Amino acid sequence: MPRVVVTDYKFSSLHPERTAAASVKADFSAHQVTAESEAIEVTRGADVILVSQAPITSTVLEGLNGGATVIRYGIGVETVDLDAARNLGVRVCNIPDYGAETVADHTVTLVLSSLRRVSEFDNLIRSEGWILPGQTDPIRSLAEMTYGLIGIGQIGQLVAERIRPFGPRILAHDPFADPKTAAEIGTDLVEFPELLSAADVISLHAPLTPSTHHLLDYAALSSTKPGTIVVNTARGALVDTRAAAKLADSGHLGGLAFDVYEKEPLEPDHPLRTARRTILTPHAAFYSERSVRNLQRLAAEEMLRSLRGDPLRCELTA
Repeated sequence: MPRVVVTDYKFSSLHPERTAAASVKADFSAHQVTAESEAIEVTRGADVILVSQAPITSTVLEGLNGGATVIRYGIGVETVDLDAARNLGVRVCNIPDYGAETVADHTVTLVLSSLRRVSEFDNLIRSEGWILPGQTDPIRSLAEMTYGLIGIGQIGQLVAERIRPFGPRILAHDPFADPKTAAEIGTDLVEFPELLSAADVISLHAPLTPSTHHLLDYAALSSTKPGTIVVNTARGALVDTRAAAKLADSGHLGGLAFDVYEKEPLEPDHPLRTARRTILTPHAAFYSERSVRNLQRLAAEEMLRSLRGDPLRCELTA
């Protein structure tokens, strides 16, 4: 009997996964693993493991059955040792498209809320009773601005599609992008320094890799034009968040809007919590009832492909 293990999850029910496993008479178990030692114990001898945040190290992978598959609930696979998986013949796949539209919606919500000072106005009314817009710093129209996208994969393209009707010039930096694709979504591909110096708003839609860790560090953030707004709904460690908070407090950055952080939950004493003109959301950009249904359905379908010996839809270690 094949064995399916869910190492950890954030759903109220695992009905789609249980139903899929039962359809091929697979043993199914679910856990809430946080440590490597726990992951080793619960996954030993598994044919498929479904993972949210559990550490899937080389030692964990060594305990799986031959030809096993690791399915990551979501896009990033930072907690999976991909090199070890390749060496051991373990297939790894993610679910990159379950909630792309939801993330794009959340990104644009944060952009507009930051530009329009929604949180600031709300706080002023609650604390002072009333405020006239002209009594704050000037607010520019998005149509007069340049919008910079870092990464124009699926989510970056959807953000461009949503931002375009507001009328800004749209720039993009993505070393892997097809210029034809960029032209089709109405963006101009530029080098990284040009995007930093030209954009009034920058949003990040890139994967986290060794080369993109702290892509926006203190030097990069300092090279932006005064008043630039930075929005991150991708991966927390793309930005040096302490440097960002410092530059927001100094007034160089015009605002920050973050949904992801280098460490989650965000530390109680992290300077982002008190940084000037900063909007924080709790890694919620992916979430809608529809996106969660999609995530579980697509993961269950990938599980069945693995157990039946079919090609995987989104294999990363081929």
